[in-house]
Amino acid sequence: MKSDAIAFGIAGILFGLIAGWIIGSQQVAPRPALTSGAPQPAAAPASQTTRAAVLDEAQVNALKSVAEREPQNAAPRAQLGNLYFDAERYEDAIKWYAEALKLSPDDVNVSTDLGVCYYYINKPDEALAQFAMSLKLDPKHAKTLLNLGIVKAFGKQDLPGATEAWQDVIRLAPGSPEAQAARRALDTLQSAHPGSMGTAQKPGP
Repeated sequence: MKSDAIAFGIAGILFGLIAGWIIGSQQVAPRPALTSGAPQPAAAPASQTTRAAVLDEAQVNALKSVAEREPQNAAPRAQLGNLYFDAERYEDAIKWYAEALKLSPDDVNVSTDLGVCYYYINKPDEALAQFAMSLKLDPKHAKTLLNLGIVKAFGKQDLPGATEAWQDVIRLAPGSPEAQAARRALDTLQSAHPGSMGTAQKPGP
């Protein structure tokens, strides 16, 4: 999966530094979702630097047939959500992710993917609410926490909230790629907005 503009003041490099991490959590290889030279809501989707995937209609139809035959199977619905997400058809992705989540309500990855979709259709409050549900399932889910920080920063202009979420990523998953992205985001945020981290301690190296 791959995962307007607002006058925000954080250098465009931030988006590149966290590329790939405001993305759905189901793909093994991270899809670049936040990369852009210009500020956009929560960061630009990858499609703005790389082309969106072409929707494979044959695969879509095959998965829809499976979903119709197997009304209690969440997997084809999640896969359909992934295909539509890759094609940047977020409304369609939301439909299928929501169906998958009804059948598999404990799937934190699908929940987070759904939240990312809400963000990309300019519904940051819904995105944050969905991330909250993800964190109820797994309070240490690194991609959710990283995405939470990004949406707070760029969707809600909540720099302290973003800082807290990114620091949580570093604290809970210190060796992860998400932690590396969070650290870079914090460094860039602090450089662009000195004092934005308040009294919180800046993470160490």
